Amino acid sequence: MPDAPISPDKLLEIVIQVAVLLFAVSVHESAHGWMALRCGDTTARDLGRITLNPVKHLDPFGSLLVPALLAFSGAPVFGWAKPVPVSLRGVRNPRRANLLVSAAGPVSNFIVAFLGAVTFFVLLAVAPKGPELRSSLFFPLLLVFRDTVLVNVALGIFNLVPIPPLDGFGVVESFAPARWIRGVMWVRRYGFILLVVAIFTGGLSAVLRPPMTFLNQLLLGGLS
Repeated sequence: MPDAPISPDKLLEIVIQVAVLLFAVSVHESAHGWMALRCGDTTARDLGRITLNPVKHLDPFGSLLVPALLAFSGAPVFGWAKPVPVSLRGVRNPRRANLLVSAAGPVSNFIVAFLGAVTFFVLLAVAPKGPELRSSLFFPLLLVFRDTVLVNVALGIFNLVPIPPLDGFGVVESFAPARWIRGVMWVRRYGFILLVVAIFTGGLSAVLRPPMTFLNQLLLGGLS
């Protein structure tokens, strides 16, 4: 028996989720580039990567194909963009610069999530109640800001995991004393393998699940 066609409501949710993800990764990567510029590195600016235009940050596989497949399968939408190139060799105090640049991406996502949450609850306060909500123009707007919160929080938390190439490792690395340099280099060398292990053993899910479950319950409760 052929699969049932996707309903218009489901298609709308998929489009919103992918669009919100593209905006979230654009904010994230632009924040890295902006902070690098503030620290004295012009690489991202010179390449035109300090912009919210998602085309500049697009990774066709990680920004479009993977999120779309996840959305169609009913899984949480996730993805990534092309990393913004940063060169901190010539900047003053490169350790401090590495800390600020690494933290800028996740912090920017948390700021967007906070603004999205405020907007969501303001709209919810003035939107129609009960069955009329889903047929009103408020409903797609609420979906946009709900997904803005969920995607940005997930992206921010994920990137704070202290495993390279994620931003959390850059934050930890910035505080590591000189005597730990060999250990830091070892972790950086095998970071991708460690990240894959964390994903497939469920370690990453254990980090993400509690805050995302709480947010889902909080936000979905307003739409029910």
